[in-house]
Amino acid sequence: MSQTAKKTAALPRLVLGVEDHRKLMTMAAGISGPMADVADKLMSELDRARVVARAKLPDTAVRMGSVVSFTTTDGFNRTFKLVFPGEADISSGKVSVLTPIGAALIGMREGQTIPWTARDGRQLALSVTRVECSQ
Repeated sequence: MSQTAKKTAALPRLVLGVEDHRKLMTMAAGISGPMADVADKLMSELDRARVVARAKLPDTAVRMGSVVSFTTTDGFNRTFKLVFPGEADISSGKVSVLTPIGAALIGMREGQTIPWTARDGRQLALSVTRVECSQ
């Protein structure tokens, strides 16, 4: 199996609600400049997600406004609320979907793990341990 096939096979199945998917696609498509790489990563995640009606979205799925607890393979263990860029405030525990962690978390479910590249280029894995939905 090629490295590309192995990497693709390791990606978890994502699920998103129709409204979040539409808003995030529109937002990511309009990003240029320094945030373009993260916007491209977010669009890749959105492209592979299964899109469902809000009523069919599992309670354990990360959506906009979710409070998500996760760990990474380097020992990072945090809980953040996933928000749109204008609401982000890391000191208040609100992380933007337009960050590497935010783009990795959207659409994941409790118990899933995804390969993740930290801002410094390290290749890690990110595992969702808990999801609380505020909606």
